[in-house]
Amino acid sequence: MSRRLVLASQSPARLQLMRQAGLNPEVVVSGVDETAVTAPRVGELVALLAAAKAAVVAKDQTDAVVIGADSVLEFRGQSLGKPADTADARSRWQRMGGRSGVLHTGQAVFDVRDGGVAQRDVGVSSTVVHFAAPSPAELEAYLATGEPLGVAGAFTLDGLGAPFVRRIEGDPSAVLGLSLPLLRTQLAKLGLAITDLWRR
Repeated sequence: MSRRLVLASQSPARLQLMRQAGLNPEVVVSGVDETAVTAPRVGELVALLAAAKAAVVAKDQTDAVVIGADSVLEFRGQSLGKPADTADARSRWQRMGGRSGVLHTGQAVFDVRDGGVAQRDVGVSSTVVHFAAPSPAELEAYLATGEPLGVAGAFTLDGLGAPFVRRIEGDPSAVLGLSLPLLRTQLAKLGLAITDLWRR
């Protein structure tokens, strides 16, 4: 049983990840104001944001599986989304270098049938990220690329920032923006096999 897949995210990394896993979603950007959503814990925040994104996109669908996701780095009790500017990214890396944080990725899967949400599942994948300590010259070179400005926590595993991540404890795909093992479990709860959604 093949279903339309809709990714409620403008993240190129999430789209690439899904394509590599045999899934071919349409992209519909939710336009959710992320600053308007608050929660006492980072894990709750990413779950709420993912659900908000999926809900906005789901209401315009008639028959589709809608996936919303959001990632935030928790570092020493602080939640770090995308940096505001280069100075913010520099300050973060100066604090994070040689230390560890937890990257939380929230995911919401909404099964839309006959124009309404039949079922939904919201989950969170949390992965410990151990950062290297870039030299001042390495850090300035990395900041100059602009890459850290577009990503949660000011780092990536699938780009120029990869050499500055020493190791992770948990799911690598979640650090890239979407936990594929969690997605498989979420789909199964809704009665869908991820293998049925592979593009043929």
